[in-house]
Amino acid sequence: MRFDVVVIGGGLAGMTCAIRLSEQGKRCAVVSSGQSALYFSSGSLDLLAQLPDGTPVEAPLAALPALAIQAPQHPYSLMGAERVATLSDEAARLLHRCGLSLQGGSERNHLRVTPLGTRRATWLSPQAIPVTPLEGELPWQNIAVIGIEGFLDFQPQLVASSLTQALGIKAEVAHMHLPVLDRLRNNPSEFRAVNIARVLDLAENLTLMADEVRRLAGDAEAIFLPACLGLEDDKPLAALQAAVGKPIRVLPTLPPSVLGMRLHQALRSRLQQLGGVFMPGDSVLRADIDAGRVTGLYTRNHTDIPLIAQHVVLASGSFFSNGLVADFDGIREPVLGLDVDSRTDRADWCHSDLFAPQPYLQFGVRTDSQLRAIRHGEPLSNLFAIGAVTGSYDPLQQGCGAGVSLIGALHVAQQIAAQEEQP
Repeated sequence: MRFDVVVIGGGLAGMTCAIRLSEQGKRCAVVSSGQSALYFSSGSLDLLAQLPDGTPVEAPLAALPALAIQAPQHPYSLMGAERVATLSDEAARLLHRCGLSLQGGSERNHLRVTPLGTRRATWLSPQAIPVTPLEGELPWQNIAVIGIEGFLDFQPQLVASSLTQALGIKAEVAHMHLPVLDRLRNNPSEFRAVNIARVLDLAENLTLMADEVRRLAGDAEAIFLPACLGLEDDKPLAALQAAVGKPIRVLPTLPPSVLGMRLHQALRSRLQQLGGVFMPGDSVLRADIDAGRVTGLYTRNHTDIPLIAQHVVLASGSFFSNGLVADFDGIREPVLGLDVDSRTDRADWCHSDLFAPQPYLQFGVRTDSQLRAIRHGEPLSNLFAIGAVTGSYDPLQQGCGAGVSLIGALHVAQQIAAQEEQP
């Protein structure tokens, strides 16, 4: 099976790269072993929230020179500030072409309200999530935080308490009981956000839900609900808001996340609209490498039939998705045997303080400035590595995981296009 590009991994980085290349007329295949990490995300996307020394970042692009000094091997530092600035804008446009309606921009972070009622700096957020400027407040002083009776993946008491303490606003708690959810409620393993959304998204349940929300909200100016509505888009939420007559915002729940799944589905739909091939439930097991090039990939489902491509993009994720594997002998990349930046002593892999930056989060595949993956000290000419499988950054402490994935994906798409334009 021949393609222009094969992407290993169907997460944010891999899908973005494949979409951009497909937009340029390349025949792309994405090999995805299972659920993307997007299923576990809030739906918001970080660019850069904090420097390695702990300094909070208000303007991500303006902070890139300081980042280059503190972390010269950070993917942003390797690509350069000018390229990151250009590609951050291009990433926002690509997401818009995928049908995603997001708020925010790369010039300045904003604060999103988290499932705990705290606020976290981020780059782009779904329109349905409540946000504030970095130094601003919510536009409402009286909010009803309404949970769903029996739904344990969202705790409205925590949200209300945090909002009251941090912002000094009035936040009342209520729980709605909807008979249409009784079947799910009787089975705790099924009473999850995604299954609830499949029920609440049905048009015939709108009136019942609107009546209950309106009753519980009382005189509140706005309503916060768990993100158990709008599995495909914001239309069910917009209909509910119109029926209730008050602003309604949603907060992410414990995984699987409706907002994260919606993001992944939008990317997959866009790829397939462009003619890209998505191979779910498959995984690359090994590769043929000859003269510094990947010449064939062998997957579990295609057995001895290789996938052959001019270029290969590794976007297999980190430990969570087995893009990196921790053995007693060290950290390794399991498919291509790539060079990995890590620490030799296992005691140095993690910090005893759970809330401290964890060293293992910065482990990953080594790349050059073009993000070509390095094997035995030399870059493979047609293999690129992007996203969480790469190292030298902490996606949690620095708040840059989504940005590294998106911008790295577009950077690699440019490298591949430039190589093919050369005579």
